[in-house]
Amino acid sequence: MESPDSSYVSSPEVNPKRSTPQKSSISEDGSEKHTYIRFLVSNAAAGSVIGKGGSTITDFQSQSGARIQLSRNNEFFPGTSDRIIMISGGFNEILKATELVLSKLLSEIHAEEGDDVDPRSKVRLVVPNSSCGAIIGKAGATIKSFIEDSQAGIKISPQDNNYIGLNDRLVTLTGSLDEQMRAIDLILAKLTEDSYYSQYMNTPFSYAGVVIFTEYLSPIMFLLCSEKFVLIRYFFIFIW
Repeated sequence: MESPDSSYVSSPEVNPKRSTPQKSSISEDGSEKHTYIRFLVSNAAAGSVIGKGGSTITDFQSQSGARIQLSRNNEFFPGTSDRIIMISGGFNEILKATELVLSKLLSEIHAEEGDDVDPRSKVRLVVPNSSCGAIIGKAGATIKSFIEDSQAGIKISPQDNNYIGLNDRLVTLTGSLDEQMRAIDLILAKLTEDSYYSQYMNTPFSYAGVVIFTEYLSPIMFLLCSEKFVLIRYFFIFIW
């Protein structure tokens, strides 16, 4: 049963497969930079990540050293019924916690579907629109090199203009767990270099300022302040 709390901690000692931080993830004093990653999980699968009384997520946090937060069960990424997981900490702590979470989700799928499950699964990262250029690179050179290196499929969604105030895009990784983790390693290292990326760490999960644009809704005025979309006034036009 899912706990009503929305943030917790991690799990048992496992030798990390990717233990050497990339140079871009190391601060001038030699320590790992504090960073984060966000990705989506279905509302149904969120309970397995949390565990009974928060036991699983607490175990994962303890094991990895990272902080794991989960949006509440009514806080979905716009246009989906998926909740947001944010993992923050040092570079390797994040990789370890992410692998623990993804492994748990895969084990749940195998338990439900048996041996017929596709070995190549998908995970969708949530990335600020302003940081996507760093992943793409000049003429797509960076994302092509990531695909070649990781052997994972990497696809960046276009910006969704149907949602006013949505400043995030989804980066879909398709492949085996090892392929996905290698892609996450490469992407997170690149994002950690981006000065804008860290500024979004404290962005709320709720997307409260995001509005679906329809023919019935005409936004009159918005104010963009402190990188947060603030709604000043809406004028509703109802067509009967």
